[in-house]
This record gives sequence, C-alpha cells and structure tokens, in this order.
Amino acid sequence: MGKCQRSMFPVPIGNRTDFAVTDPRAGCMAGRFIAMLVAMETLSTRTPAPLLFAPAGQQSLADEVAAGLATTASPLEERDFEDGEHKLRLTADAGGGDCYILQSLHAHGGFGVNDRLVRTLFLAGALRDHGAARVTAVLPYLAYARKDRRTKPGDALSSRYIAQLIEAMGVERVLALDVHNPAAFENAFRIPARNLQAGPALLEAWLGDTTGGPFVVLSPDAGGYKRAERLREQLATRLGEQPGIGFMEKKRSGGVVSGDTLVGRVDGCTVCIVDDLVSSGGTLARAAEACMRAGAREVVALVTHGLFTGNAAQTLNDSPITRMYLTDSVRGQARGALPASERLSWVSAAPLLAQGIAAAAAC
Repeated sequence: MGKCQRSMFPVPIGNRTDFAVTDPRAGCMAGRFIAMLVAMETLSTRTPAPLLFAPAGQQSLADEVAAGLATTASPLEERDFEDGEHKLRLTADAGGGDCYILQSLHAHGGFGVNDRLVRTLFLAGALRDHGAARVTAVLPYLAYARKDRRTKPGDALSSRYIAQLIEAMGVERVLALDVHNPAAFENAFRIPARNLQAGPALLEAWLGDTTGGPFVVLSPDAGGYKRAERLREQLATRLGEQPGIGFMEKKRSGGVVSGDTLVGRVDGCTVCIVDDLVSSGGTLARAAEACMRAGAREVVALVTHGLFTGNAAQTLNDSPITRMYLTDSVRGQARGALPASERLSWVSAAPLLAQGIAAAAAC
C-alpha cells in the first residue's frame, strides 16, 4: 500500500461546524473510518418528525393541528368499560419518536376534566413504555391552573399536583395556551413548560373589525394586569401610538365576587377587555358595565378559553359587550352555549398549537 496522503480538509463533528477539526489522515483508511463515525453520530442525533396523538374527544382539533404540521394524527385504540374504566392501546410505532399528546383538559361530550386528565396520563405512560424518545404534553386548556396558591389553611395546591402527575408519567415538556398565571405555571413544573400566547391572533381578528380609537386595554381584575400590558404593547406597535390601560377591582370570598372600582380613564374610548378565560361570564359583564358607566364608547372582549358554565350565555348576551373574540381551545360547549351572532368571532387555536409544536420539535 502506498503512503497515506495528508489532507487538510476539515472533518466536522456531527452537524456542528464550530467543532470542525483538521484531520491529517482524512485521505487514508483511518480518515474514512472517522468520516463513517461522524455520519453515524449525525444520523443518531437527527430530530425525528413529530408524532401527534390525541385521545377520544380531541380529534377535530388534532386533525387541524396535524394539517398545520403537514402530517396526520397517529391512530389510537380506545375502549370504555361499563364500570367506568378505560383502555388505551397504541396502534402506531412510537419507538424512537418525538411524540406530542394533544388534550384540552375541560369537561364536554361525556368526558369530564379528570377523565381527560387520566387518559392523558395513560397515553404518556404507554408512549414511554413503547420506546418514545421524547413525550410532550400539549394542553390547550390546562385544568386546575387557577388553584396555584393557598388562600386558606389546608388548601390543596392543585396546579402543582397536576404537574407532578404529568412529570411522573415521563413527560419531558409541556405546552399550554394562555395559562391563568404564567409564572406559577412555570414554577409548578420541574420540566420545561412553555406558555403559548393567543393575544396576537385575537388582536389581529379584532383590528380587522374595529372602527377606530382612542383605545384602552382593560384587565377585569388586578391579577391579569400583566396580560393586559402585553396586549397594550402589541396594540401600540400596530397603531404607532400608546393606548390607555386600566383594570377592575375584584374580590372573591366564598365564591361571591365583589368590587366595582375601575382604575383608568375610559371616557369616549373603545375599551378592549382581555382575559384568559370566561366561565360564568360575571367578571366580564361587571367590567363592561363599569366601563359604560364611566363613559366608554364601546366595549369588546378578547378571551382565550370559553368555558361558559351555568348561565354564562344569558349573562353575556345581556351585557354591554358589543363583540367578543374567542379561540376554540375549548371545543363543543363554547359554540353551543352562545348563539351564533355578529357579536361573536371565533379564532382557530390550531395554527398557534402547530407553531408551538414545530418550534419544540426543532429544539
């Protein structure tokens, strides 16, 4: 055999060009062996395409999210037994896959909040048992997120316990949409937890309909002031001017809400109330009525999650809110609770979730 020729071509380590080295043996057999090892390392670290799984009751949202990812949702076999128990079986190979569980934790269509939670935990466990490389829980609406602190002695910190259950099943990351308290959400988990924001999409929908300002962004309680501040900054960027901001006083004791003080000037303005969710509708209605009493020209609402419990439909229909913009993160009861009218505009949550998954898959 002839003498090996020296080669000054850099041999990259995996796909990291910043770690390229100059190998004087690249032209000989040893150099080719190094190149083979590099190729194997690159293939082993290549990010697999995301695999999307959705338990029963979530198929329509899953199909839309999958379309945004240019893929299809992976099939599942599920069965409910007469005694209330549930069986789940994977019918697609999850081995080595980057798996995403899509489940909005709300009650509807015969599935309670706790039922949806357990199905999510079962699915996460099954994926791990069958060799998934990574499991991410995508939870458009995260139940129990409002109970993130103790207000009375002996209170259960429900949000923390939910986080521990999810982590115990081998979930490595969590994506959620507009959680009630982003800081408490991140602190509850020991794994990466990302809060996706629907505000920009809701804002775009509203600005396409509005007739003009001046504008004021209002939080219906002091706890949501930071959320209102973010939307105000986004609105200022779009308008090229700084809108006003304000919040409502709100006190809750024993399930009774009180407080009618409005902080901020709304006279002659279009007021945009922004909140993470609407349940009974009372908080939004109270804020809208206070704004109108203070001389507001118009009141609209931008809300991410529409739970619509109890008499929410009647409460909101009787309120001075002229238009409400909602995502469909909570599907089913939202559209059924409020009659279709020009006062309602629905914004799809699927593109937001697809973008979040795509960003996570690239990491």
